[in-house]
Amino acid sequence: MPEGDTVYLAGKRLHTALSGHELLRGELRHPRLVEHDLAGLTVTGVVSVGKHLFTRFDDGRSLHSHFRMDGSWHLYRPGMRWRRVAHEARVVLETADRVAVGFALHDLELLPTDDEDTLVGHLGPDLLDPEWGPGHDAEALRRMTARAGHPLGLVLLEQRVMAGLGNLYRNDICFLLGLTPWVPVRDVPDLPGVIDLSRRLLSSNKDRPEQTTTGSLAAGEAHWVFERPGRPCRRCGTRIRTADQGDDHRARVTYWCPRCQTGPSPRPVRRATGPRRGAPGRPPPGAARTR
Repeated sequence: MPEGDTVYLAGKRLHTALSGHELLRGELRHPRLVEHDLAGLTVTGVVSVGKHLFTRFDDGRSLHSHFRMDGSWHLYRPGMRWRRVAHEARVVLETADRVAVGFALHDLELLPTDDEDTLVGHLGPDLLDPEWGPGHDAEALRRMTARAGHPLGLVLLEQRVMAGLGNLYRNDICFLLGLTPWVPVRDVPDLPGVIDLSRRLLSSNKDRPEQTTTGSLAAGEAHWVFERPGRPCRRCGTRIRTADQGDDHRARVTYWCPRCQTGPSPRPVRRATGPRRGAPGRPPPGAARTR
């Protein structure tokens, strides 16, 4: 599932391409929405909330979309060939000079803009909220503290605590904190620092397609431990370990350095050195999650 900065950038690019323009074509190909035709409406804006996107129209409605594991938004010029097969398209929004196509968007809702909160009101503070302030910090801290007995790695993924983090960031955040993902939240010495670090990492990557937690964009140097099983730790040279964290469908592959990160950890699982099949990645150049 994409990180919050990927969704933010998709929304930013869709907003730039569509906002203020009338739709010449507005197809919703989702089974529940196929009877709706958005042609003739004007897009008033596209905003992200955590990992959710809302495309707003001048009739007072919004189209909600969520990428899940395989969804994406692409931007094209009229007449350009689509990079994904047509039967995967769930939304086609076309203006005079741009075509936005939403592929494999399993979660789609058309609802009054005033009711957007019914879909995202349960989320914790959005780490990329442009109006972030002390109140957001306090609410994120309150929600984290309420999960005192839960493992830090799982709490970082919980969108009801803070919205926007995914598996990449939660692994490297734990590394930068020097704690294993299995450390209970109550044993984390600086929870406000965790919130600040989370915001800084997402914010540093939100306006570009590449993601880095190390400060380097060079190939193979962008991450501390994420997707580096069996490779030497960048700090101490110890081999990075990996195991699943979470139950059933919520389990996520987890990476850590047994020397640099203190705290409980399970027996390591032997894995291949490359990224796991199906692991989330950035879209190809020209695609909009809108890159």
